[in-house]
Amino acid sequence: MTWQTRASREVYSNRWIRVREDEVTGPAGDGIYGVVEMRHPAVFVVAVDAEDRVCLVEIDRYTVGVSLEVPAGGSDGEDPRVAAERELAEEAGVGAADWQQIGGMTALNGIAEAPEHVFLARGIQTLPDAAHSQAEEGIRAVRWVPFGEAVAMVADGRITDGETVAALAYAGIRLGRFA
Repeated sequence: MTWQTRASREVYSNRWIRVREDEVTGPAGDGIYGVVEMRHPAVFVVAVDAEDRVCLVEIDRYTVGVSLEVPAGGSDGEDPRVAAERELAEEAGVGAADWQQIGGMTALNGIAEAPEHVFLARGIQTLPDAAHSQAEEGIRAVRWVPFGEAVAMVADGRITDGETVAALAYAGIRLGRFA
């Protein structure tokens, strides 16, 4: 059986998200389904430097507290690659000479429409005049950790952000680390 939407109404919106409530018919019969729509796709950047270290930002999230994540953010309607470059510069103060889009994913499939793009950035260069928004975003520190240690941080629970876990998996696959 496919899901059927009988009616839909917006219950909340702001410049980043829209929340709607749908009256649906699904596998269990009739019901109500709440859906969060992201206004623009998100981007996630796995930046790997010449020493095989991955860039992680330590960020204070309102919802979960301190979290270790790859640089990321909303595309704000920009081309995803342009947004990825902007996010890496803003959050880590670096740029990259080599960019590859290595995957796409969706967050919280059961309740959200949230498309995401994952990029691998290499050829890392410090940006001397980068406009940092770290304080505004709650970024406490930028860390460069060996790729293997980043994977170990997933395994032992130091990295719990789902999108960071998935982005590191995409990068590991692309770089041949999990073969």
